Amino acid sequence: MYPKTIKLILAISTLIYSIFQFYENNIGNGIALIFLAIIFIFLYFKNEIILIIFFKLRKQDFDGTEKWLKKIKNPESSLTKKQVGYYNYLWGIVCSQTNLTKAEKYFKKAISIGLSMDHDLAMAKLSLAGILIQKRRKREATTLLNEAKKLDKQKMLMDQIKMMQQQMKRI
Repeated sequence: MYPKTIKLILAISTLIYSIFQFYENNIGNGIALIFLAIIFIFLYFKNEIILIIFFKLRKQDFDGTEKWLKKIKNPESSLTKKQVGYYNYLWGIVCSQTNLTKAEKYFKKAISIGLSMDHDLAMAKLSLAGILIQKRRKREATTLLNEAKKLDKQKMLMDQIKMMQQQMKRI
């Protein structure tokens, strides 16, 4: 994982060199270097390790996900604020398989930092509500479910929300 400053330096120097290539009438090289600079800028905002972790998680490989999460040593200094939120969100998902108390801590931290997409924030609140239901904290779970329902604009999580509301009625 490269630090953020190195990614910015590489992007700026690649853009400068692409301008020089345009000046030298090497149009193809200049265009290729602009695309390379765009990749560096993309990797500034989207961390490459977090992208790999999402691919591992999509395949339901929780051991691989945990292995890649451990490679991020100091998330507060090496990641942007939203990336730190996703880092905690991913740790919450991994820990929810084994340790609910730890998962609750990570989900709360991810929600407090914030996630860039509303459906991710809704999913984090829904997962935290599920943990709170298992711990018999009905009032907190109800507020989180209502917030998740408001954030779920495409109604992708409606079935899960209804299922959790039915589980809360049994408590």
